[in-house]
Amino acid sequence: MTGSEQEPMDSGLAWDDEQDFADADRGFVARLDPGVVRDADGRVVWDADAYAFLDDECPPTAHPSLWRQSRLVARQGLYEVVPGIHQVRGLDLSNITFVEGERGVVVIDPLISAEVAAAALALYREHRGERPVTGVIYTHSHIDHFGGVRGVVDPAEVAAGRVPVIAPAGFLEHAAGENVVTGTAMARRAAYMYGAALPKGPAAQIGCGLGQTTSTGSVGLIAPTVDITATGQEETVDGVRIVFQLTPGTEAPAEMNFHFPDLRVLCAAENACHTLHNVLTLRGALVRDPSAWARYLTETIRLFATDTDVVFGSHHWPTWGQDRVVRFLEEQRDAYAYLHDQSVRLINTGHTGAEIAEQLRFPPALERAWHTRGYYGSLSHNAKAVYQRYMGWFDGNPAHLWQHPPAEAAGRYVEFMGGADTVVAKARKSYEAGDLRWVAEVLSHVLFAEPGHGEARALQADTFERLGRGAECGPWRNFYLMGAAELRGGILGTPTRRAPDILAALTTEQIFRSLAVRVNGPRAAAAGRLLLRWEFIDSGEVWTLLVSNGALTATPGDAPRGERPTAVLRLARTTLDTVLAGASTFADEIAGGTVVLDGDAHALITFGSLLDAPDPDFAIVTP
Repeated sequence: MTGSEQEPMDSGLAWDDEQDFADADRGFVARLDPGVVRDADGRVVWDADAYAFLDDECPPTAHPSLWRQSRLVARQGLYEVVPGIHQVRGLDLSNITFVEGERGVVVIDPLISAEVAAAALALYREHRGERPVTGVIYTHSHIDHFGGVRGVVDPAEVAAGRVPVIAPAGFLEHAAGENVVTGTAMARRAAYMYGAALPKGPAAQIGCGLGQTTSTGSVGLIAPTVDITATGQEETVDGVRIVFQLTPGTEAPAEMNFHFPDLRVLCAAENACHTLHNVLTLRGALVRDPSAWARYLTETIRLFATDTDVVFGSHHWPTWGQDRVVRFLEEQRDAYAYLHDQSVRLINTGHTGAEIAEQLRFPPALERAWHTRGYYGSLSHNAKAVYQRYMGWFDGNPAHLWQHPPAEAAGRYVEFMGGADTVVAKARKSYEAGDLRWVAEVLSHVLFAEPGHGEARALQADTFERLGRGAECGPWRNFYLMGAAELRGGILGTPTRRAPDILAALTTEQIFRSLAVRVNGPRAAAAGRLLLRWEFIDSGEVWTLLVSNGALTATPGDAPRGERPTAVLRLARTTLDTVLAGASTFADEIAGGTVVLDGDAHALITFGSLLDAPDPDFAIVTP
């Protein structure tokens, strides 16, 4: 962004081009009316009607390009893609797709939460008949593509082998990595990125570019029963032939595109959307590889383009017509290739990530393409992500090798600049001059040095609000506006909720890996050596947990070198899941006889005391 209130607009944008609006409306069948979904307690988990204000002209409180994108994404209802394939769009961040088979319907990407997925399925059935769900496909390992699965299928049907659940190889490992190991931190930052807790309105939350926001209902996971392990693998589900293309390391670590050869339809998952995507999402994730992303899109074109008349994705609206499909995929491919290659070129001329972000622009053809605009992943933060992927956090300047942490540095900055009141007075002059980026930076120092400084909080909130209203990138807008809201009213917290069965879908090894990152190292080191043997009576698994030198190591089977365990626990794996979900305690389960403990009972208490509880409401804009 510039120092002014609004990001620069490309004068070559075709504002009179209505093709996206025609495509977004094509095949419309019916809306969910009213467009509100509630959970069993009556709590609203999704409100599409709250975005009705987008029908009006863009106000000065929003970037016109993001307003246009939000108008498109906010369209809600059941749509026919081609005969036999329907989508429900606008009931969550992502789309849910229904492919009709011989007996029922195959569901692709069942949204974030069960309530909205169930509402989408009900809308589909209202207009297409009471078809049973005969298969589920997860395109990739992000939660908006599997979290609502319990809203469309009973886990017992899956367990009985009547409904296959198909996912790319590595799905479960990466779904766990994002939603368990670092799930608390990601969920907290996602509250900023998607702005689900913000009011909806022209001066507040208007969308996030990829969708409108995230639903806040019950999240779950049913483990896949069929893994896609190779490109070209073909599966027939309820009479529907599907040919898969694995695309690991693109938009997600585990992801796949797939083709319906009998329908001449391609699902591009989240690898080709009507926005530039993220190389590193602002909520946090592994840095993605835009070079591999581009190469896989080239492979997609080679494998499927000549046999494809329509491409649809996990977000946004489809593209019809073979020539338009190819152009869309090629421009998406070229955007990621250009982003990668030009960032690396500038790295090799000595530029840092911040410097690259300031100067990198797409060539005119990509700059003018609506679907490569930075509504979700800005060119600015993506360029920094490419730098991070190759060069890491350090820019090579030794002055940045051993810097003070933010609060410590802030106090020194503020003292050098004449004290908090002086800094705020100078910042106000910069604010009035429109140098908002600088105001945000210097006031951040004041707030990390003196979090209670009322004038600094108020001015920073005003600054964030102006920066947000001028942002073309939806997550940038939401980050700024959430920062302003928390400075004014206190921490809003994390609106999303997670169901216990996400734990049940994980392997025992994944469960213990998630516990390892909760161990308080210094406290564990002081506690000494601890050895716990876990015997799971339902699965037959045996695991040994060793706490040594402050680290937790989990190994299958007996302890190394036959060491005698401090304690032995016999329990069902489901009991462990219940305890870890917070629905019970080990003391309760031992008292109730569902956990049998032999050996030193105090060892289990000690082990529990070593685990820190994650904080879902940690501060972001203050220390």
